[in-house]
Amino acid sequence: MKKDNRNSVVDFGFHGWFTIIYMLLMFWFYVGMINDGSNNIAGDIAARMLGSADKAGQISTCNSIAGILGVLLFIVIGVINRKIGSRYMSGINCIIAGLTYIGVLNAPNTIVYTIMMAITCGTIMSAGYLCGGVLVANWFPKKKGIVMGYTTMGHNLATALFVPLILFLVGKFGVQNACYPISIACIVLGIIGLIVIRDTPFERNMFPDNVSKEVYAESYDTKDDKAGADKDGGWTIGKLLKNDQVWVCALTTGIFQICSVGTMSQMINRTTNGFGFSIGVAASIMSVCAVVGVIGSFLIGVLDQKIGTKRAMVVFGCWYAIALLCNFTNTKAGFWISVIMIGIGIGGSANFTTSLPTSVFGRQGFDKVNAVLFPIQGIITALTFAINGAVMTMTGGNVRYAYLIDACLALINVLVIIIFVKDHKYNKDWQAEQVAGDNKSKKVSGRFVEEPSAI
Repeated sequence: MKKDNRNSVVDFGFHGWFTIIYMLLMFWFYVGMINDGSNNIAGDIAARMLGSADKAGQISTCNSIAGILGVLLFIVIGVINRKIGSRYMSGINCIIAGLTYIGVLNAPNTIVYTIMMAITCGTIMSAGYLCGGVLVANWFPKKKGIVMGYTTMGHNLATALFVPLILFLVGKFGVQNACYPISIACIVLGIIGLIVIRDTPFERNMFPDNVSKEVYAESYDTKDDKAGADKDGGWTIGKLLKNDQVWVCALTTGIFQICSVGTMSQMINRTTNGFGFSIGVAASIMSVCAVVGVIGSFLIGVLDQKIGTKRAMVVFGCWYAIALLCNFTNTKAGFWISVIMIGIGIGGSANFTTSLPTSVFGRQGFDKVNAVLFPIQGIITALTFAINGAVMTMTGGNVRYAYLIDACLALINVLVIIIFVKDHKYNKDWQAEQVAGDNKSKKVSGRFVEEPSAI
């Protein structure tokens, strides 16, 4: 039976859905442990470690340094991932992240804190983006937009659930003991990944995007499936570093991550100090924003699927810039508008980190591409903590102007995307589908030309 469901937003098969949920949970832990969670308890960490909650800016600076150091792990993990596969590497990363997160909240000083945070960041971020990105490219090369829409719901759910959870655990058991339930859960996820996940759909007797064998043969590039084919897609590290699209994809997706991560990691700070809400109300507002974001992730995924990644990124950039500018006005009306708009858009930046490189480069050799592109992307993303830390230091803890900086970055990024992104340039599956479509058109055209003369 010819099953052509490349445009379906729900038909992924049981194992496809399991892979999606696995990625969603990895993103949940990443955003919770590294972004929203750590920055929203930065004051508690500073109070325990440095003796004053007012030194939270120093913790944000440590997070920035840890993010940059984590890039070194991205490089190493990328190499290992290509050798042992994303199934094993993602599971191992989750287990290591669970263990080192205990060190993060029990660190005796900023040096140990930064090292533990760097390892946690490098491993759990690699699990979701680097290893998970390869899984998406292999399993869902033409559905990567909507799939990333589902997986990035983990970001929003982390904001909605992880932040209240970590605030509760810190308040109930103290910073040092708050890590244990979270660490154990992350380790369990890693063990499940090692046992259940597979690197490609072929290992589950399925085809990419859960299409039939006939559709796969007709509309996908199958040359690289043959024995002896170059599994790196012809790419070398040197070629990738010289390729302009590697840098453009890393830059544009990284900048959107700066905007999104910077916004959400300081939302409670911004809401309490900028608009006078209590921390309890601020946490509730952040949770509402995140719940809206679950729907937003789906909508952005559908938009990506329907109009293409490049166009979806342009829409997202304009949307997010307006949201940040509304917040910057310091008015209650602007604030509430921004909460809804940020909520809808929050999942978009994470969606594009995998969706754009997959769209440009395709699945062939994507593990090689991602091993080079992702560390660059990670360096750019880590700058968000430097921006927030610098702004908070210069303004005495007021993060408002970081929102203005992020809005300007989003608008500049839109121009870079329009001018420099070359969608589908190396995507062999997309090219194969175009050839198949052209051949079909020629056959249909040929029939219509011949039929009148046969009468």
